[in-house]
Amino acid sequence: MTKPRRDSQAGPDRPLQGGAEGVGAGHAPPADLEKLEEQVSSLEERAALLEKERDEHLDDLKRVAAEFENYRKRVARDQASLAARAHERLVKELLPVLDNLERALEAATEHENGDRLEEGVRLVQRELQQALGKEGLVEIETNGHFDPHVHEALLSQPSDQDEGAILEVLQKGYRLGDRVLRPARVVISQGE
Repeated sequence: MTKPRRDSQAGPDRPLQGGAEGVGAGHAPPADLEKLEEQVSSLEERAALLEKERDEHLDDLKRVAAEFENYRKRVARDQASLAARAHERLVKELLPVLDNLERALEAATEHENGDRLEEGVRLVQRELQQALGKEGLVEIETNGHFDPHVHEALLSQPSDQDEGAILEVLQKGYRLGDRVLRPARVVISQGE
């Protein structure tokens, strides 16, 4: 007679006790593995697309920031230019007044009775020069040689001085900041 088998023993046709967890337990069947790989691949593609979109938005943001900075600088430059032009227009309109005061002073020195007139006109001239000086008006130097950037030669005469030397100033020239507002009108030497 043969002995009956006990349930606690494992055999070739029986799994070990513990139920359905046998060899390969915890692993998905091949169909599920393919599905997971497809999901991972899809998520990786989506992540790559989102990173690309993020980079594009970041580039756009940087471009807009640079454009705004350029705009801000351009507006500041335009405002400074506008203010300079406003000063220039005012000062240019006042130059004939300054010229007439100087002519009046010259005429007053020729007349003996003009002492009080001369004193009053000289006071007005000084005040006007100071006010214009505060706005940046500077008289152009006329000592030395002719400079076409700041002088305008109205006449040239033969003289014993070097060619191009300034002999006489017919009308003073002025500079406002770094710009020539009006060139000095002068008579220059032709040389000998």
